[in-house]
Amino acid sequence: MMAPGSHLASAIRQAPLQAMVPQRPTRMRVSLAFVEDRVNVWLRFGQPTVEIVLDRWRRVAMFVPGTVCCRVKWIGNISGNALWQLLVMQAPTPFEDAQRVAGVLPGARILLRSDGEAQVEAVQAVIDAIEALGIDPCTVAASYWRKVGHRLGAGLPLPVYTAERHVSHLAVGGGE
Repeated sequence: MMAPGSHLASAIRQAPLQAMVPQRPTRMRVSLAFVEDRVNVWLRFGQPTVEIVLDRWRRVAMFVPGTVCCRVKWIGNISGNALWQLLVMQAPTPFEDAQRVAGVLPGARILLRSDGEAQVEAVQAVIDAIEALGIDPCTVAASYWRKVGHRLGAGLPLPVYTAERHVSHLAVGGGE
């Protein structure tokens, strides 16, 4: 004879582990906006799987785990520029750690963060140079973006991304 409640314990033991663990959304959602002379949040690069238009000012771009994108945020006010920010982000996998970022759900792996007009313009010049080589910035090594961020923070010259480095990155699988 079975003890009362023992059937419940065996049912719990047999339940799949994934059913007991809360699931995170599988896509990273990046909010974008444009209000003339006030707010401009746009993608500098990135290939969203879906882009949803919410209204004439707002959109949401969705990215599958592992993809890389760059969001630029500019906020202005009556006296001029109030905020410049550029983030190179990687969409996290469901059980990977992610940093919380305003306007990005469920979060992102931040590869590079630059704040202020001078830093944002410096990173934009780096991105322009990468694109001039015919390289999609989405496929650039994550370690390179981190290095650019560290150099920005230290006030050192920014490293140059070369075609040779890119070929080497792709040869080892293109992931880190």
